[in-house]
Amino acid sequence: MEKLVIIGNGPAGSTAAIYAARAGLKPLVFAGNTPGGLLTQTSDVENFPGFPDGVGGFDLVMNMQFQAEKFGAYFEYEEITAVKIVSGGPHILTVSDGRIIETQALIIAAGAVPKRLEVPGEDRLYGNGVSACATCDGAFYKDVPVAVAGGGDSAMEEALFLTRFASEVHLIHRRDQLRASLIMAERAKKHPKIKFHLNCLITEIVGDKKVSGIRFLDRESNKETLLPCSAVFTALGHTPCSKLFRDAGVETDISGFIVVKNNTSLTNIPGVFAAGDCADPAYRQAIIAAGMGARAAMDAEKFLADAE
Repeated sequence: MEKLVIIGNGPAGSTAAIYAARAGLKPLVFAGNTPGGLLTQTSDVENFPGFPDGVGGFDLVMNMQFQAEKFGAYFEYEEITAVKIVSGGPHILTVSDGRIIETQALIIAAGAVPKRLEVPGEDRLYGNGVSACATCDGAFYKDVPVAVAGGGDSAMEEALFLTRFASEVHLIHRRDQLRASLIMAERAKKHPKIKFHLNCLITEIVGDKKVSGIRFLDRESNKETLLPCSAVFTALGHTPCSKLFRDAGVETDISGFIVVKNNTSLTNIPGVFAAGDCADPAYRQAIIAAGMGARAAMDAEKFLADAE
């Protein structure tokens, strides 16, 4: 029987592991087959406190893991394939190698994945001009043209944020009407740097080692255009990695993000806690995920102490 299992080892899971390990809980962390989460796909992180010259995303996550291991956390690179959640525990987890593990408390830090365009060049150039986070990567593209894919409020926010750096921002949306709220759409339309391409579909992201442009199809004229740009930011939303837990009874919102109570990490099930992007529909930043991980570990520690 484990005291605490943490699923995920991005900033949320690894920070939870640090706090839990320092509290003597000896947490077992399942990193899955893509350890470190989305942050490992970011070449340089410049907005995480304590690194004035920036730090590689992979290095940042691995240092968190090493710090957690120093205090007694255990990391495994297997996936959890099935979950049976029991109010108050123990919770029963099935591991991809066939093991069955019971745990008194569970922290879900499984992250979220950005929705993709699913076009040629996207996967190959991800992290080299293709990004799902303007806040993370926008500052790398000063005085060059960039593109944003999407038509909702997030796309407007990304485009407006990028105007601080880029020479021009091309917003590509596949429909002829924006999905964004009126106020956000008007704010973007009024900005002189933002150029709208509505009813247009990105068909390819072009570039050798870095993005050099995009091809998009005007669905009305059926004309394809090659647009030179240095980056493509996808603002199509995120899919939280929560289905396994939702099916086991953990409450989620309409978009699948795990619901936590009143600025805590507590879910609707005692002994089950959530942290990071899988429980954060608004921010999805490494520093916020780390803070949520610390909160989850502290909540789990209290739960376990009260259960003794």
